Amino acid sequence: MTPSLPWLEALAAFQARGERCVLVTVAELQGSGPRGAGAKLVVTTDQQVGSIGGGHLEHRATEIARAMIAERAGEAKLESFALGPALGQCCGGRVTILLEPFAPTDFFVALFGAGHIGKEVVQVLAGTGATIRWIDSRPEQFPAIPLPDLTAVASEYPVDEVKDLPPGAYVLVMTHSHDLDLQIIEALFRRGDCRYIGLIGSATKRRNFETRLERKGFSATQIASLRCPIGIEGIEGKEPRTIAIAVAAELLLSRDAARTAATTENARPAITPA
Repeated sequence: MTPSLPWLEALAAFQARGERCVLVTVAELQGSGPRGAGAKLVVTTDQQVGSIGGGHLEHRATEIARAMIAERAGEAKLESFALGPALGQCCGGRVTILLEPFAPTDFFVALFGAGHIGKEVVQVLAGTGATIRWIDSRPEQFPAIPLPDLTAVASEYPVDEVKDLPPGAYVLVMTHSHDLDLQIIEALFRRGDCRYIGLIGSATKRRNFETRLERKGFSATQIASLRCPIGIEGIEGKEPRTIAIAVAAELLLSRDAARTAATTENARPAITPA
């Protein structure tokens, strides 16, 4: 059996959580050094997993990595250090490290509910570039065959999972309970940083939820942002796969609109004060 690699597991976990990180690799070692070429370290704003040998080298690499995270750097870079003169380490060799930034996906989908439509949704979204977190209180509902870029979370209290979603998530709510659906929507509204919130149900369910959300003090703007019924218009079929295709298409349209808006904003020239 291949041994587990803590840095690789950490990198996957940080990506799944939508957390920026930098992978630091010893690219080359000339002479004596604390670790050989290939040693790896994963750095986030407040954590590090793995090691490139400890000491001042690792401390300096962590500083550079965290500066890259703060700057939202998108390009990898090489840094070279003479361990003795530059870092005061007794090894005396020269180490070159590669620092590779990993940004969170801009298409993170949280799906609450593993019913028959939820199962179809994850199948349709597989291969679209979505990173999916699938949440349900019933572990037996999840299929045994894993899908790429999907993490199944069996949680006794699905509402508690809302706090762990990354900013800008696309969220689908389709649990087995209307009351649970409502609790999840409330928690999402309190966060206020999702790109999309969709609730499965009819126009009647929407009116019922609007009334209950108004009574709880949520604003008209928040309530209007809720997509329900979900799915692009013009597809009338009620089969689970048909509904899933319509829902996935709506998510992809929302994602592409957000990407276009971000590109336009980045391309806008800065205004210099007169």
